[in-house]
Amino acid sequence: MRTSLGRVRGLGSARSGTREFWVQRLTAIASVPLLLALVILVIALAGRSHASVIATLGQPAIGILLLASIVAVIVHMHIGMQIIIEDYVPSEGMKVTLLMTNTFFSFCVGLVAVFAILRICLGL
Repeated sequence: MRTSLGRVRGLGSARSGTREFWVQRLTAIASVPLLLALVILVIALAGRSHASVIATLGQPAIGILLLASIVAVIVHMHIGMQIIIEDYVPSEGMKVTLLMTNTFFSFCVGLVAVFAILRICLGL
């Protein structure tokens, strides 16, 4: 069911919002236990030496936990900021600029975090 004005303008559902909605909800749900595990890990590592912390973080299970947390949080952050920009920035030029900046920022933060985790896990 579309309005006459919607048919004339060609506006309607872009059919992409549902995917983002579900991905954002799934990353939020996934982040809860992952971040809880990381908080417990940080508490357990408090007061230990640098070598001990690096040895613990270098374990494969801990590395996978860290990587999963980073991916879930970065994807969730990217989608959340994208929705905020699309909904609240009125100017099309500014909107496009902010969306590109959001993508670049999310990619860079994720890349640096994954590199740091891999470096610790692989002992480089």
